[in-house]
Amino acid sequence: MKIYTKTGDDGTTSLFDGTRVPKNDLRVSAYGAVDELNAMLGIALSDKMDADLRDLLRAIQRALFALGAQLANPAKKKQKEKADFPGKKVEVLEQAIDRLEGELEPLKTFILPGGSPFSARLHYARTVCRRAEREVVTLSKKETVAPILIVYLNRLSDLLFVIARAANRRANVPDIPWEN
Repeated sequence: MKIYTKTGDDGTTSLFDGTRVPKNDLRVSAYGAVDELNAMLGIALSDKMDADLRDLLRAIQRALFALGAQLANPAKKKQKEKADFPGKKVEVLEQAIDRLEGELEPLKTFILPGGSPFSARLHYARTVCRRAEREVVTLSKKETVAPILIVYLNRLSDLLFVIARAANRRANVPDIPWEN
């Protein structure tokens, strides 16, 4: 099977249900931003990290792939079970936030993105996640989107912030407080 099909040479792409849409369609922009987030997490995963964080980020990558599949499926055509997106995925994020926050000092001020290289990449992933969330919200104003997808992205950006802080703490690198 060749990687190129030439079917997109006219500026269109195919959704999961076979519908052809322009490549700048809101739905394509939404799942494209999710794909970008997934790639950014892949970059972060190239860093050295503790096994618990590696496992968590890999699980998030799998969930993001399923989330993207949901966004690419406007007609809700039958997908493979692994592309399902149950609410339990949000609970997993919340449990991880609670666990990692237990390692951290409470925030007393805003912090700037940065610190260790791994933490900086996670902060960048967080901003990509926020953009993906905005794209999905924009899509949801025009078309039907499962609300759980927006909730997941919102909670994920919180988790990425907490993982970035935990990464700094584990690397003995202080968070950078914002000073005006």
